[in-house]
Amino acid sequence: MTDQPIDQPIRTIIVDDEELARRGIELRLASHTDITIVAQCANGREALAALAQHKPDLMFLDIQMPGLSGFDVLAKLPQESLPMVIFVTAYDRYALDAFEAQAIDYLLKPINDLRFSQALDRVRGYWQQKNALSQREQLMKLLASTQGAGSVDEQTLREYLHAERQPRYPQILPIRDDAGTVRVDVNTIDWIDAAGDYMCVHADGRTYVLRETMKSLEAVLDPKLFQRVHRSTIVNVSRVRRLRPHTNGEYFLTLDDGQEIKLSRSYRDRVDQLLQRR
Repeated sequence: MTDQPIDQPIRTIIVDDEELARRGIELRLASHTDITIVAQCANGREALAALAQHKPDLMFLDIQMPGLSGFDVLAKLPQESLPMVIFVTAYDRYALDAFEAQAIDYLLKPINDLRFSQALDRVRGYWQQKNALSQREQLMKLLASTQGAGSVDEQTLREYLHAERQPRYPQILPIRDDAGTVRVDVNTIDWIDAAGDYMCVHADGRTYVLRETMKSLEAVLDPKLFQRVHRSTIVNVSRVRRLRPHTNGEYFLTLDDGQEIKLSRSYRDRVDQLLQRR
């Protein structure tokens, strides 16, 4: 991968023998302005040529392709030339091999919009760490050359370059329905509850149905704004107006719109957090 400033887009290639699969990734990336596609490849040979020409930062790589497989492509690349890799495949049996190949993530076809956003967040986190390390190394060389002694104040440098980065959480939650994909601003979400295998996302007076799990939603929602208050409920803490004690250590939360939500005793430690935030 090439060393680029942090504010430069993440240069990406898409490798898949299915045109529709490549198009699907292209459309999903269209709304992510920090990622730019530099090439699309239909097989492993094209991928190797594109990697040599463009030296991308990220590669969406299908595993099972005619001729060279995705693993074959990686095997032909020197370790120092490997971009970040997100494997894309219809077969989950390759998952272990994918992560042993040090992939950033692994997406199953058909691609789930939420999982796609999670994969990009992992890419951004890795990208920030890589660039921070690159900046540190370059600055150390510069300081060492100007000081002449070949040494720098490590503590000062660490404080300057390695200020703790806050994790990035997506501001848009993509929810697919019969008419297409709805882009829900996470700041408009009031609360989320489980309904069997589906999540009901309540935002701006509307309810959107999303096929996901509580665990996956918790992973992409900022915990400073969203807290799980029940095994089947997540609430936007900025919407909590009142907490009312109930029996057996439970509480009822009243939201701005009058909705009442039970806070179970398993999540009693969240009460102080909710009160402090309000």
